Amino acid sequence: MKIRYLAKHVRADLRRKMVFVAGPRQVGKTTMARQIIGGDGLYLNWDVPEHRETILRRELPASGGLILDEIHKYRSWRNYLKGLVDQPERKLHILVVGSARLDIYRFGGDSLQGRYYFLRLHPFSAAELKLQRPQELLDLLTLGGFPEPYLSGSQTAARRWARSYRSRVVREEVTSLEHILDLGNLELLTLRLPDLVGSPLSINALREDLQVSHKTVSRWLLVLERLYFLFRLAPFGAPAIRAVKKEAKHYHYDWSQVPDMPKRFENLVASHLLKWVHFEQDVHGRDFDLRYFRDVDGREVDFVICENRKPLRFIEVKWDDAAVSPALCYLKKRFPAVEALQISATGKKDFLSREGIRVRPALSFLRELV
Repeated sequence: MKIRYLAKHVRADLRRKMVFVAGPRQVGKTTMARQIIGGDGLYLNWDVPEHRETILRRELPASGGLILDEIHKYRSWRNYLKGLVDQPERKLHILVVGSARLDIYRFGGDSLQGRYYFLRLHPFSAAELKLQRPQELLDLLTLGGFPEPYLSGSQTAARRWARSYRSRVVREEVTSLEHILDLGNLELLTLRLPDLVGSPLSINALREDLQVSHKTVSRWLLVLERLYFLFRLAPFGAPAIRAVKKEAKHYHYDWSQVPDMPKRFENLVASHLLKWVHFEQDVHGRDFDLRYFRDVDGREVDFVICENRKPLRFIEVKWDDAAVSPALCYLKKRFPAVEALQISATGKKDFLSREGIRVRPALSFLRELV
């Protein structure tokens, strides 16, 4: 059974505090938690009636490992955990896992402040899988990075899994946490979004397509983001470079949903970069952020990694070998000290351009992440 990239960090953090591990549904959180706690620990899942009764009755051990799965669906979960942690007679190592944004989810003030570490588990990546050949990267692109479809090695199995995954997020995850009645239109939104990956997302256009209000679409997008179905990137820039300010781009944690292969590859790179950014934030405490650049003249660079709100790296994504992006050259000229990269899915060129931009195959770069 594969040991996930976060396992040793979670194990180390459990020696000091309670640990929250969040991430998309079926990304491997429970499997990793069981590996960390071991056979002597207690596993309780809020979705299992017998387990839920044990949780509510507080029939918990005084010491050892305790995994609480999906407990964020219990309205008083924060106060419940605070009570466990603040009991000096208990010597529990508590690992909480869930498919929602446990750090911010909707129940207000954080009564657990200072009592836990928070880490996010992402799908498989080129670095985690130690991919070596370009064909292996294309397999990851085709099957997606979630353990079940990727390990199946079957495109048919991956497609069937993706359909089931999308439906279960809408019909089970959303309804367990949010009061949304129009599930039909919400599911239509999840079907529409993969076609719009990589472009600034117009909520007005979606509102017109679905015949619902702007507020409703905004809320649905926020819910899907909180449930790790998608993520959005804000634009980077200042008035000096005439950057746009409000239009976000979105990507999917399951990039296999994106039908257009070049856009799917851009989504894969976005997911890899977000995984690295979250790892640096959660494990090393660095102030990283992932954005994109677009200005009022239409120049666009796919990704900008910032540290302490200053650009650290510009990254442009191509499907194959192509001329260096003029927009990337424009941005590099204005920030000459910032590393600039152009990577390609199937290209083989590897050189440094006269503008100081490194052009290289994507796999060689993605292997350097996490």
